[in-house]
Amino acid sequence: MTLVKSAVNAHVATITLNDGENRFNPDFINAYLGVLDEIEHTTDATTLVVTSAHEKIFSNGIDLEWLVPVIQNNDIVLAKDYFYLLNRMFKRIVTYPLVTVAAISGHAFAGGAIMCCAFDFRFMRSDRGFFCFPEVDLGIPFLPGMNELLKKAMPLYMVEYMEFTGIRLTADQCVDHHIVQKACPIDTLMEETLTFAMAINKRRPVVAEMKKRLNQPIVKAIDVEDVPYIESGQFNIG
Repeated sequence: MTLVKSAVNAHVATITLNDGENRFNPDFINAYLGVLDEIEHTTDATTLVVTSAHEKIFSNGIDLEWLVPVIQNNDIVLAKDYFYLLNRMFKRIVTYPLVTVAAISGHAFAGGAIMCCAFDFRFMRSDRGFFCFPEVDLGIPFLPGMNELLKKAMPLYMVEYMEFTGIRLTADQCVDHHIVQKACPIDTLMEETLTFAMAINKRRPVVAEMKKRLNQPIVKAIDVEDVPYIESGQFNIG
């Protein structure tokens, strides 16, 4: 099975996450990064849309079925490598030289919701799916880079509210709090998202430089502030 699919229409590239619940394990992340590289280096696309093939889930984030045994087996080197790879994915999206749009086609939980925050714009399915950070109930504190990603996509009062309560937001609530651009029924989600994406056709070098300057606090947090936490080997998972 192809874990991550892609297609290009005019100047819009579309990525479809195609690994069930699209949980983040090394195989999935590496496939995702590979497709991002392929689109950047072999196409002239200037806008990227990312969605999911799953009928009700966009992404459920970190693959705990993969990660927990790694930590329980005390394979700290592999666990560290995993978190650096996860951060590489987040950083790649937030610095990607195309304008990026998430078409959130179902539940976006935990790391899946964090990934959504890395995009420049978000559209969300209105008839099914929640946007949620349940880490407070799982006993998993956010890395500094993750906190910066959340602050990119939503007002600080919502970052605090969502982190400390673990509340599940509907698409309409996400619109109310300026987390997503628009809530759409599943039948029109891709049409609305692609229409939006088609209207944006900006030069890659300009977009890349703007993101470099705009998202510098996120990159610094990932490259510098996250490192001591990862190197400590204390992952509070499992």
